[in-house]
Order: sequence, then C-alpha cells, then structure tokens
Amino acid sequence: MKVVAFNGSPRKGGNTETLTSHCLRAIEEEGLEVELVPLAGLDMRYCDACYQCRENKPCPIEDDMYPVYDKMRRADGIILGSPVYSGTATALLTSLLERVGHLAWFDGAPFQNKVGGSLVVQGRVGGVFTAAMLNNWLQLMGVVIPGSDTWNIAFGWERDDVLQDEKGMSAARNFGKNVASLLRRLAQ
Repeated sequence: MKVVAFNGSPRKGGNTETLTSHCLRAIEEEGLEVELVPLAGLDMRYCDACYQCRENKPCPIEDDMYPVYDKMRRADGIILGSPVYSGTATALLTSLLERVGHLAWFDGAPFQNKVGGSLVVQGRVGGVFTAAMLNNWLQLMGVVIPGSDTWNIAFGWERDDVLQDEKGMSAARNFGKNVASLLRRLAQ
C-alpha cells in the first residue's frame, strides 16, 4: 500500500513540507510506502471548464497535471498539504484540485474509498477553513478521512517554526498513524 502526499506550498523546504514529511514518517513506520510530491516548480494551470474530459477526451491544457493525477489515481492514500495564503489553500493546489476533480468525475470515480486528509500550516488565521476546504474536496471525491487527536493544523511563519508547535506536529503524526491503520483495515 502506498500513500502519496501533495505539498501545495510554493516554498521548497518550508513548514508545509516539514509537517507533511513528519506525517509520512509516521505512515512509513507502519510499513506502508510513502511519497512526497512537491507541487512547487510545476506548471499547474487552472481549469477553464471546456469539459473535454466529459467526453472522455484528454485535457487540452498542456502542463504538469497528468503525471500528478496519475500518482493520485495509483495511490491508496492521498494527503493534501497547504500553507494558508489569503485565508485558504494555495492557488497551486486549488488549481490542481479543480482539474483533477473534473477528470475524476468522468473517469469512473478513481478516488472512491481511498484514505486521506489534509495537513495545513497557518501563520495566524485560516487554518480551519483551509482544512475544511481540502477535506470537503476529498470527501466529494469519495476519500475516507480518519481523525487525529486535534485538527491537522500547525502554526508557522518562518522556516521550521512548525517544529516548535508540539500540538501540530503531534496531530500530523497521529493522523499518519490513523491513515495507515485505516488503510490496513479496509484492505482486510
């Protein structure tokens, strides 16, 4: 079984990557394969609602979306990580989710009964809204979301600030353990 996490931060090596990597280590400790996919540096354009996907035609936008979509389709678990930018997830991540969402609706619901959830880093505010937005998208796609011991939100502004947020790091670790546990139970 494999869990793939998608880091929606445009910053390489930032707080979102730190938090997400911490979660993935907890999953890996449970014997599952993990992969972190940074979206930083990828060309991820927004959906223009042409609906060619509705007709089972490939998306005409030529960017880096299809390799990421393929990783999502093949994964048993999907984690979405994002810092809070202007009160919500980054444009990089939301562009991906819009495109992937349209493809998935006309591609036989490929995320149905996968396991996953969101990890969010906030500087001051917006973490709960961002987590809800990402989790709502996952639920719309049919992904089963396990809980943790608190919200999967950590605080951080400067690089490595999340390491000082014991509750946030603990939530990410517990969430990772619960993702692994649920995946094993669903596989029985």
